[in-house]
Amino acid sequence: MAATVKRQRPRRLTCWAVIAVLLADLLVPSDTLAVMSVDLGSESMKVAIVKPGVPMEIVLNKESRRKTPVTVTLKENERFFGDSAASMAIKNPKATLRYFQYLLGKQADNPHVALYQARFPEHELNFDPERQTVRFQISPQLQFSPEEVLGMVLNYSRSLAEDFAGEWPITLKLSGIVRFLCRCWAPVCSSYFFLLPFLNRFDRTLGGLEMELRLREHLAGLFNEQRKGQRAKDVRENPRAMAKLLREANRLKTVLSANADHMAQIEGLMDDVDFKAKVTRVEFEELCADLFERVPGPVQQALQSAGMNLDEIEQVILVGGATRVPKVQEVLLKAVGKEELGKNINADEAAAMGAVYQAAALSKAFKVKPFVVRDAVVYPILVEFTREVEEEPGVRSLKHNKRVLFSRMGPYPQRKVITFNRYSHDFNFHINYGDLGFLGPEELRVFGSPNLTTVKLKGVAESFKKYPDYESKGIKAHFNLDESGVLSLDRVESVFETLVEDNPEEESTLTKLGNTISSLFGGGTSPDAKENGTDTVQEEESPAEGSKDEPGEQVELKEEGEAPVEDTSQPPTPGPKEDTAPEEEKVSEEENAFKAEAQKPSEKGEAGPEGIPPTPEEEKKQKPARKQKMVEEIGVELVVLDLPDLPKDELARSVQKLQDLTLRDLEKQEREKAANSLEAFIFETQDKLYQPEYQEVSTEEQREEISGKLSAASTWLEDEGFGSTTAMLKEKLAELRKLCQGLFFRVEERKKWPERLSALDNLLNHSSMFLKGARLIPEMDQIFTEVEMTTLEKVINETWAWKNATVAEQAKLAATEKPVLLSKDIEAKMVALDREVQYLLNKAKFAKPRPRPKDKNATRPEPPVNASDQGEKVIPPAGQTEDAKPLSEPDKAETRSEPVDSEPPELGGPGAGESEQKEQPTGPTGQKRPLKNDEL
Repeated sequence: MAATVKRQRPRRLTCWAVIAVLLADLLVPSDTLAVMSVDLGSESMKVAIVKPGVPMEIVLNKESRRKTPVTVTLKENERFFGDSAASMAIKNPKATLRYFQYLLGKQADNPHVALYQARFPEHELNFDPERQTVRFQISPQLQFSPEEVLGMVLNYSRSLAEDFAGEWPITLKLSGIVRFLCRCWAPVCSSYFFLLPFLNRFDRTLGGLEMELRLREHLAGLFNEQRKGQRAKDVRENPRAMAKLLREANRLKTVLSANADHMAQIEGLMDDVDFKAKVTRVEFEELCADLFERVPGPVQQALQSAGMNLDEIEQVILVGGATRVPKVQEVLLKAVGKEELGKNINADEAAAMGAVYQAAALSKAFKVKPFVVRDAVVYPILVEFTREVEEEPGVRSLKHNKRVLFSRMGPYPQRKVITFNRYSHDFNFHINYGDLGFLGPEELRVFGSPNLTTVKLKGVAESFKKYPDYESKGIKAHFNLDESGVLSLDRVESVFETLVEDNPEEESTLTKLGNTISSLFGGGTSPDAKENGTDTVQEEESPAEGSKDEPGEQVELKEEGEAPVEDTSQPPTPGPKEDTAPEEEKVSEEENAFKAEAQKPSEKGEAGPEGIPPTPEEEKKQKPARKQKMVEEIGVELVVLDLPDLPKDELARSVQKLQDLTLRDLEKQEREKAANSLEAFIFETQDKLYQPEYQEVSTEEQREEISGKLSAASTWLEDEGFGSTTAMLKEKLAELRKLCQGLFFRVEERKKWPERLSALDNLLNHSSMFLKGARLIPEMDQIFTEVEMTTLEKVINETWAWKNATVAEQAKLAATEKPVLLSKDIEAKMVALDREVQYLLNKAKFAKPRPRPKDKNATRPEPPVNASDQGEKVIPPAGQTEDAKPLSEPDKAETRSEPVDSEPPELGGPGAGESEQKEQPTGPTGQKRPLKNDEL
């Protein structure tokens, strides 16, 4: 259900989510060309993908379904996923793992473990002796942890996406996976989309599975009632029968959402006895009445967390498969007081589609519209420490202090620095969950201990001994809550400061220049800001119960941005001197800077306030001292109080185990592929032997030989092929292909002949026409050399001769013989001829006409017959009358103006031999001359 997102403890799940992703080997170091998302539900998952050309799409599984069951069947020599595994739940319920997400990170004493065993008694659970976490015992030699099973499912989801994406590589980032798992199973965050707050709240045991379990129990009772008095065993003691009843309950829940009643029926439920019973929607609603009463709870909790009321909510949108139950919609509509519920999105696929949209935005490989998501901490985290104090003279006691490190509903990713000011020796502090009063009693039982980690610091006293003359600025612990909600302690440092006077005589010119440039570009940042990267946030001390605040006691809590690691080798830029005056006597930094500027003498040696230039001694005294900071790293030992971390050697074994399983699956797929290819080749070839085109090119003896070998291979495949290796199957296929190679070659060649020969004839004809047109170009305008045209003519003639001779020789051969006319030879001849033609065409395309010599004996062309006596009026130059005649040109032959870069003539078109009714110009003797190349 959308309002019933299930949650667990953040640290526990995020740690295991990281392990699961590592086991799944999901980090792909390649360019992101396609991205995917997984909506991992308790019962099924939806995979979405974005790739070039496909904006957003749900991935179809191997059965062409959009939804894949989150089910894994594990056997000694094989494993199944999705629908294949779900079908095995009836035959082998012990080896078929479902709903294993409820056991992620759970220890033996968690109430969810006992609940899971009660719901699914067919599974045998054992526990890690050191960590007390759950493991599935499939057989004496086969056991898997829920985290390993989750890694298998995630890897399988990636394989589905890769098959769907085709050639595009898939990248599934770690952060997206962990954030997604947090959303589904233990979200430590609430998300804000755009300007509207979407706050996730949950009810751990409210959802579709709980309804199905109620229906399964009802059906089991009906079946036992039908067999009452027959001394039959209770159906609840039969794992296979209970698996059948759960599958029927799932179907009933779906059907009753649209129908008032339905008949439940299972063939051979137990002891070959069929089961049939009518179930109405009213009965179903009565079975789940207490569940429906809890539906408004998450809505009210979400509003309370957001500080909103129902009047501020515009619309309630349904997301999740269980929201299709009519009673759920009825109760929810009444609770929110709206006219209708939002049903304008696909409730099953909304989460996957929204997640893949965000994945596309994060990948930077796709340009999408702005989609702002802000994560907020749901479970507050605080730091606790104890220190010995002297409240009265001679009376010392222990004081317990608490500091909120990450408050509830605070944003993340975020860095924080907490400073311990009153420690000069080694000490410990604790990282725990904060106030969990918003959780109910049952949720707190599942949540378990709020204690996370004890941090033991070593080397504090040594750092104070190392810098005895420095002033301590406290022990600073740097925390990081990353984008996946995983909390880490980056480092702990002991910081010291002292005032150091610079010696002007030793200060180099380069140093002075550097300081001057630094001051020009805003070097007035305070030391605290430089140290932590952001503003300081002062937190009030929360004393332990029954104690009083100690005067002067304080712990600084600072928010830290992406601040670089402080460099202790060089001192920071000189800043203002630390102000220790009372608050009412403090002056702002801007005021101090202004006063100092007003009283400071000119740096160029001008007179001071009294008009007297300062002496070198006074100038030296006025030089301000700078702060020098030294940072000493403190040793840290972490004692995990929550779920112990997985040892490195055990993690390596788990990774190797999953890799071996994946390799085994790939080998199995390869063998199945080889077997299918061999079987398909046998059947297809046997069918081809009876087709006319194959009989035409083969003799009876050849067909009998091939048919006999195919029958023998088919018999071998049926009898011995089951135990054969992939190499044996491929070898057998290669033998059969080699046997049939000649037959297939003759058929394929005959299919290609008509098309290839027709293409060759067309190319020869066009090449001959091109050569003929090229030889008609006048010598004065010829752009091709005689060698080039002779070469083309030779290739044309040789190709004609080869074609005629080869076709004639092929006609003499029988169809059953190896052909001499080969399609590859035809293609080679076409390539050679086309290369010669293209060379000449490219030369003609870029050729320029030769310059034409002037002809003195050329006569003036006759004016057109229909030319009018009235021509265009010519405007005379200034100072010349309209009747004035222009100067006559000297008596000489008129030459034609020619374009410089005219286009070559088109072969076979006007100009290749005809003038297209154009009047030919006359030559020197008055006779008509042939048209030139540029006149075509």
